[in-house]
Amino acid sequence: MASPAPVSDDTAAGAGQVPTLDTSCRVDSDCTVKDVGNCCGTFPACVNVDSPADPQAVMAECQRSGMASVCGFREIQACACVASRCEAVDSAVPVAR
Repeated sequence: MASPAPVSDDTAAGAGQVPTLDTSCRVDSDCTVKDVGNCCGTFPACVNVDSPADPQAVMAECQRSGMASVCGFREIQACACVASRCEAVDSAVPVAR
């Protein structure tokens, strides 16, 4: 799911910018599960351990722009570095690298 556009400078005070997520990696330990947020609230995703995540900024941007989102999310147990990108791992399925 794509993140909403960054919040503009004319938004209400206290609203932050929606960070650009970094899903790049070289090894599995570069990846972790973080709540990156969506227009319904919580949305876990596999991202780089140093990637910023600000679910409140995402929600504020959704409200400001009138965007909606499908609610619900996949429960992520682990992440792996697949083709230089952090991806969710289904523990029942081997990861092809």
